[in-house]
Amino acid sequence: MNYTKAQLIDALVAEWIYLCHDDPDPDDQTPEEYREDLIEMTLEELVEETGTGEGYTLDEWMENWGDVPVD
Repeated sequence: MNYTKAQLIDALVAEWIYLCHDDPDPDDQTPEEYREDLIEMTLEELVEETGTGEGYTLDEWMENWGDVPVD
């Protein structure tokens, strides 16, 4: 794997913002709260959080979310 913990966290937050924007729920964490939870996770847990596997690889997922600005 060629991704840092920070890169995975940024990409997960970008995906979270997109998902919450399309289907908001009042109980959703804010992006900042989600990031705080992600920071506590191990690299392995972060990879699991991406939901990737054989059908949708981590590289493909990072192509979609790795360059999305989160600011």
